[in-house]
Amino acid sequence: MDINSLIAQYGYAALVIGSLAEGETVTLLGGVAAHQGLLKFPLVVLAVAVGGMIGDQVLYLLGRRYGDPLLRRFSRHRDKIRQAQKMIQRRPYLFVIGTRFMYGFRVIGPLLIGASRLPPKIFLPLNILGALIWALIFTTLGYAGGEVIAPWLHSLDHHLKHLVWLFLAIALVVGVRGWLKRRSRRKAD
Repeated sequence: MDINSLIAQYGYAALVIGSLAEGETVTLLGGVAAHQGLLKFPLVVLAVAVGGMIGDQVLYLLGRRYGDPLLRRFSRHRDKIRQAQKMIQRRPYLFVIGTRFMYGFRVIGPLLIGASRLPPKIFLPLNILGALIWALIFTTLGYAGGEVIAPWLHSLDHHLKHLVWLFLAIALVVGVRGWLKRRSRRKAD
């Protein structure tokens, strides 16, 4: 079984699992696979959105249940946590949707939202909307990136040969240089 068959058979499940937490890379790769015709674009968006939504929902529920004790463990970041909690209170809709796009907030964001006691009836629809927007944007970027890297993927074998030769040449130069240094040290002693 080749890699393309594996992607076609297990790709959607891998996308759901891979996008449960930090899933940008997985989503981009899903877009590339859709561009290559291995997966269907709408199903990639849906799989990634489902995974992202489930992951954030679980983190939100953990934040509601264990938020305060968890947040106390991050005493060094107390000021940033308070700042984020104020943002949640002022603009909950923007924060819930935007937390997916804030680097470093993908995991801690839903925990903070849950700990802030934002009602589930507000969080759930915003979480679904944010997951769909996020999935569509990153899958589209991966799809567009597939256009750029498709020629490179088709000639990967050729590139690998060049990389192997480059690695061997560098290893040879480093080895000879080390040998010459050791030799000159022995002569100096």
